[in-house]
Amino acid sequence: MLAKTKNVLERSLLAIVVCTACITGAVPSQAKAATAPASLLFSPYKDITVDMNWRTNTLQTAASGTSLPLVGSGSFFATQEPHLGAVTLSFATGACGSESWAGLAAAAFTSANIGALSTAGLNYVISTGGAGGIFTCATPGAFASFIASYYTPQMVGVDFDIESSQTQAEIQQLVADVAAVQTQYPNLRFSFTLATLAASDGSHAGINLLGQEVVQAIQASSPAITNYTINLMAMDYGKASTASCVIVGSVCAMGQSAVQAVENLEYTYGVPASHIEVTPMIGQNNTSGEITTLGDVDTVTSYAIANGLAGLHYWSLDRDTPCAKKGSVSSSCNSVSGSTPLQYTNEFLLDLGR
Repeated sequence: MLAKTKNVLERSLLAIVVCTACITGAVPSQAKAATAPASLLFSPYKDITVDMNWRTNTLQTAASGTSLPLVGSGSFFATQEPHLGAVTLSFATGACGSESWAGLAAAAFTSANIGALSTAGLNYVISTGGAGGIFTCATPGAFASFIASYYTPQMVGVDFDIESSQTQAEIQQLVADVAAVQTQYPNLRFSFTLATLAASDGSHAGINLLGQEVVQAIQASSPAITNYTINLMAMDYGKASTASCVIVGSVCAMGQSAVQAVENLEYTYGVPASHIEVTPMIGQNNTSGEITTLGDVDTVTSYAIANGLAGLHYWSLDRDTPCAKKGSVSSSCNSVSGSTPLQYTNEFLLDLGR
């Protein structure tokens, strides 16, 4: 009981320190004092549809201010962010074995990109589903074949972004697929990315009914899934209220809300921090008034290191470049005027000690 009380007090003190950054955008010194363990995966999402070279089917990004191939000679990875470490490629949709990447056949996507990523030494996660898509896999054998088609030593995980209209049966099948292949691929992590609230009113409200089905399926899996994570989309909380987020002034404090979302998941479902990841949306979120700042990056990163979270991501790499506020979210910039290219990526890397 004393140890638990001490842990709560330590978290509360950390929250007080990092809250200053939520309000002012200042960088808390301890955010850069610790080096994150290698087990903490940092991999921003790469929306494959943004700046894709559709003639060659190769991945590109203009986040630096100039459109560059993601990997290879003179590439973004080689010349701009050699310490990036990993990316999460999004999204593969459809039934595994016949999945597509924004209409591009899987074979064409893999031949143009996967070998190049491996040669460059850039780790990658294969992300499936997404806000507008569904991914299914009917059997463990089909899922094993799906993994094999993307596998190289640089593949570090599979991400199931479950936001749409998956049925309970489809969710349970994905969980069964993971349980069946985890011994075959012991070095892969399997993340389940879920929408979340961050209620600060004492209700501990967080994931929605779809997310609850996912967590319950994982916890009921037999054999048990061991190398799984719950990746919380710490963004788009809707109306600013304590029922949905942590309020500072009259708006959702994005960094503190991400922390609250993690603690709500721990409290309600008993998911340990070592199985939780967080994905904020940099800059302007879809909800008006929700803006993730560099101070919020510091808040989330310092909390992740101090509390042993499994991973940090953000949506999305291509948005890490400035543009004037447009009143709506852009897929190719952060809608924060006055920011600089790759400012968010570099803040994460600095905070992580990488």
